[in-house]
Amino acid sequence: MTDRGSAPLEFVTTGLILLVPIVYLLLAIGSIQGAAMAVEGAARGAARVVAEGSDDADARAQAVLVARTALHDFGVSDRDTEIRIDCRPRPARCLSRGGTVRVTVIARAALPLVPDALNLREPMSIPVEASAVQRVSEFAGVR
Repeated sequence: MTDRGSAPLEFVTTGLILLVPIVYLLLAIGSIQGAAMAVEGAARGAARVVAEGSDDADARAQAVLVARTALHDFGVSDRDTEIRIDCRPRPARCLSRGGTVRVTVIARAALPLVPDALNLREPMSIPVEASAVQRVSEFAGVR
């Protein structure tokens, strides 16, 4: 009895079976890492804008705009994001001298190759979150 087989065919088949999941895993990790970098940059930029603002309402609006721009630069969808701005010691007023501003950005990193037609975007995504804290200057509002 001779041992004759098709080693090249077996090698290619086994290679494909192992290669496809590894490539998908790398794409998924890249997508999650991109979203993590986006929320980190968005939170940091928004916290700086609020802490350096001159008017509370205007600073909050500008912070949301900065955060959405940072998320958009990384391709993170606006529909899956949440931006929270918390201020201490007075929550109603962010620009209290010596106070702190905490901006939290929550987004969902969509996994690659998930078609929109199946409405699986939400269950097939990974939540990522980042917070940034910025201190308001003791000299805020002084000219």
